[in-house]
Amino acid sequence: MQIDKFVRTAIVAGALLIPAGLQAQQSVPRIFIDCSARNCNQEYFRTEIDWVSWVRDRADADVHMIFTSESSGSGGQIYQMDLIGVGDAAGYNESLRVPTPPTATEREELDQIVEAMALALAQFATVEGFRDLVSVQITGLRAGLDPADRVVSQAEVSDPWNLWSFNLSGNADLSGEDTRSNRRIRGGFSASRVSPDWKINLRGDLNYNRRQIDLTGSDVDFVDSRTDWGATALVVKTVAPRVSVGFRTEARRIVSFNQAFRAEFTPAIEYSFFPYSEATRRSLTAYYQIGPAYRDYI
Repeated sequence: MQIDKFVRTAIVAGALLIPAGLQAQQSVPRIFIDCSARNCNQEYFRTEIDWVSWVRDRADADVHMIFTSESSGSGGQIYQMDLIGVGDAAGYNESLRVPTPPTATEREELDQIVEAMALALAQFATVEGFRDLVSVQITGLRAGLDPADRVVSQAEVSDPWNLWSFNLSGNADLSGEDTRSNRRIRGGFSASRVSPDWKINLRGDLNYNRRQIDLTGSDVDFVDSRTDWGATALVVKTVAPRVSVGFRTEARRIVSFNQAFRAEFTPAIEYSFFPYSEATRRSLTAYYQIGPAYRDYI
């Protein structure tokens, strides 16, 4: 919503974040963004959050924002913003995690990211003494909601799926001419569950490919028919803040690899030199796996 040509309004987590004045000579926070997230559109960030100064050199910044992302158990994304003070703001350190659903479009994700990013930068500006830049007005009551009614505990959340997420997919490609035809049919299924202590991923797929070509001057047609399938399971248990154990198992048929059947069972152990909660910012792990494998060749 445009208030006038100098002031832009953004809806932020049930609040209106309004730049106050935007005077040309006023000191504003200088932001250096270090972005390795999936949906990193810096031009959109600069356009929508225009009450800060975006710089290209970390040495010129007041705050260094590390922007990363990781996949969630439901198939969506979890974006993390780590704000680290620089220079006179050294010592400032805040983190914000923004989950997005798997059904969100790219624009919906960008809008949700910008809303959270604007709120995080507004907090930095307030704490570090950049006054009169923004004002926050609560807007949740416009919908007739009591703020207390919008806060629920974990015990109050009803989850009949018990953190499980399922995905079913399939496609078919059929084409043909007078002398040739092609058929491709693919299907897949996945189920996953991620909790603070467990990670479980189950997947299955089936691929059918058939190609037929009429050979000139021959009563015999060339036919290439292949059916591949596979099933995998990954189970991981966190046994300590930096230690996880688990296994991966697989059964599969891959004709292009000349394998009528293959099977593996691989237990593994992993040690992380940094807490898993910091994985989006830094990660150094030692990982070891060993196990039997079986191959039956065509």
